[in-house]
Amino acid sequence: MRIGGKTMAIFNPQDIGAELSRMLLDPSCYDPQKLREKLRQMLRQLSYKEGIFKLTSGRESDFYVDGKLTALDPVGSWLIGNCFCNIISTVCPDVKGVAGVTLGADPLVTATSIVGLHRSLFLPQIIVRKEPKNHGTENQLEEAATVPKNSALVLLDDVLTTGGTLYRIGIKALEKAGYTIAAILTILDREEGGREFLAEKGYSNLHSIFTRTELLA
Repeated sequence: MRIGGKTMAIFNPQDIGAELSRMLLDPSCYDPQKLREKLRQMLRQLSYKEGIFKLTSGRESDFYVDGKLTALDPVGSWLIGNCFCNIISTVCPDVKGVAGVTLGADPLVTATSIVGLHRSLFLPQIIVRKEPKNHGTENQLEEAATVPKNSALVLLDDVLTTGGTLYRIGIKALEKAGYTIAAILTILDREEGGREFLAEKGYSNLHSIFTRTELLA
């Protein structure tokens, strides 16, 4: 299999799952660099695609990273949750919850919340709808009852391109509800201006597990 111009071995996530099961018996199993490298391998072989793709921003790209293909796998979910928790523990350990825009961030929010419970991080979840419901409560946010009102949150996303959708939907909806965005975390920064755009809007505390350059290294 060729990915990013390189020949890669066929990847079997069950192999990494078995390896992680063995690692859990080892106190060093949460080594950040080991977890990050295993996640990079999964993303490269399960989520990274080459071709011509139209992005949410309307741009065309010669590659696409479908984060859900990794995030919905139990091994990928566990790795993503741990990598995000490693960042949260370092940059904003006192946040009161994790949030994300449906659908791409749904598995990220759940994984990070559950893994956080095993890492002394209590992170109840908020899912942001793209639009308010037109029935029932008509809410745009689906919030755990244990998220403190007007608290500081981490906003999660899978892939950062221009940052426009994340700002227009996720950030604005959460701030309208009274929450503060303490940090923005993404799996991948495509290095196409999103970081700079969000920094201009006042959201410079942004951290990605990988940049495109790092993912393809």
